[in-house]
Amino acid sequence: MKIEISNLTEKTVLFGTVDKKVFSTVAKIVLKGENRETEILSLAFVNKEEIRKLNKQFRKKDKATDVLSFELNDENIFGEIVICPEVVRENAKKYGVAFEKEMLKVFVHGILHLCGYDHEKSRKEEKIMDEKQEKYLSIVK
Repeated sequence: MKIEISNLTEKTVLFGTVDKKVFSTVAKIVLKGENRETEILSLAFVNKEEIRKLNKQFRKKDKATDVLSFELNDENIFGEIVICPEVVRENAKKYGVAFEKEMLKVFVHGILHLCGYDHEKSRKEEKIMDEKQEKYLSIVK
């Protein structure tokens, strides 16, 4: 499993204790748990305006969001996860959790979407995805 990380924000994003090694470890845990451990994963960090544009273009929702996942038609790359650190920081403050914890939560959430889970399909799917998300986050704590 390999992870490629691109910071496309205009400023250096302060990740605190969340660095490339942490993202790589989390990705390995989730992908192994989902029997996808040979995959290459792309992770990009973007600003609010960029994630809003992507959300509008691909989900028809004209607002900034914390994470988007894209399956890629590339046999070498499993998919791309796009995260907006600004929104993650706002949500962490709103939910009263550490930025690092919220960052890992949205990252796991994005990987699970790439694995085919969709919480917007039904309450059952939402429950399955929530349980898997909590399971993986409990492993990395």
